[in-house]
Amino acid sequence: MVRLIEGLGTPESSWQAWGGLAALDIFDLHPLPASAVVVAPHPDDEVLGVGGTLALLHTAGVTVRVVAVSDGAASHPHSPTVTASQLAEIRRAEQNVALGRLGLDGIQIHRCGLPDGHLDRYEADLADTLTGLLDEHTWCLATWARDGHPDHDATGRSAATAASHTGARLLSFPVWTWHWAQPADPRVPWSTARRVPLPPVIADAKRHAVHAFASQIEPLSAQPGDETILGPHVLARLTRDYEVILL
Repeated sequence: MVRLIEGLGTPESSWQAWGGLAALDIFDLHPLPASAVVVAPHPDDEVLGVGGTLALLHTAGVTVRVVAVSDGAASHPHSPTVTASQLAEIRRAEQNVALGRLGLDGIQIHRCGLPDGHLDRYEADLADTLTGLLDEHTWCLATWARDGHPDHDATGRSAATAASHTGARLLSFPVWTWHWAQPADPRVPWSTARRVPLPPVIADAKRHAVHAFASQIEPLSAQPGDETILGPHVLARLTRDYEVILL
């Protein structure tokens, strides 16, 4: 992790006390695209960031596809109990379960298999892959290019490049931004931010989906190196009854 996302970060109570989030304009899902491609640097980013939005699009008849850029094998680099290859297998399985809980089981998942933690070395390759999956009738949802995690940032840049080449509509979503940013933070382009309200059944399904990522929200073991990655303080910021996208 980089310095921006060390520690406990900005508590959800601070975000909820700020009126700026409630004042965001609502993002209109209509007119619906023919398809939506969500680009996830790690298995879980698509659910944490826009899982509810994906469920809404799928329910409305939009073809949803996931691009899993890495398999998340580097989340516990010092684990004494799980190898990187074993962790990658675990995380792929968790992603499948989570998507199923959102009603997205059976959707296409394009697995790039790029190395977790080093996606900046493969930006051009990823942009080429995405260019082959996008067109002017597609929405491309990707982590924001200034989210604060190097893999998220690289993924966002690749998605922006591919969208510019194909005419796809780029919709960015924050994940770690909620950790390092502060309410009204001038580093965040709030003027482009929009809310996607989630009906209670969708919000509940998203929370259920998030709990499929046991390797991230629980310790792998009691041994050093197997600690929880996404603690309750992180999940509180990502399991609201709305999601935020940046236009």
